[in-house]
Amino acid sequence: MSDETERYVLTHTMLRIKDPARSLPFYQDVLGMRLVTRLDFDERRFSLFFLQPRGHADQADGSLAATFSRAGLLELTHNWGSEEGDGSMHSGNDEPKGYGHICIAVPDIAAACARFKRLGVSFQKPLGEGGIKEIAFIKDPDGYWIEIVQPDLMDGLLGGFKSQG
Repeated sequence: MSDETERYVLTHTMLRIKDPARSLPFYQDVLGMRLVTRLDFDERRFSLFFLQPRGHADQADGSLAATFSRAGLLELTHNWGSEEGDGSMHSGNDEPKGYGHICIAVPDIAAACARFKRLGVSFQKPLGEGGIKEIAFIKDPDGYWIEIVQPDLMDGLLGGFKSQG
């Protein structure tokens, strides 16, 4: 690693959403994130919502510098008017493929998946199904995939796979 890049930080990943009234409750109530910054750009007709997992230390001081220096944020971008009409979002998992998913770690994947089912969350791959039975994939209101993992189940998951680095 170069000394020149030692302090580089991945701060956020952005997903474009159709309707904040659907997406914000999903990420806040279903996945336990909290809204840390909202920015509305009236002239350009879009809003940015920066969410952070509740377990992360609160670094909020109200400044944009604080928002853009945090690690692990999810930015939801809403282009005003996109909630009208069909205008479905491309999840990146249909052709042409591109973007894949975000991942959320939970302490008890079976309990989390049971809760998701109770809440009516859509599953792409339920726990116990598919090639890797110890992980699940759910979908957010726009169809983006969210991988659900339990970290202590990951070692040895891929049989003989060794991490590099």
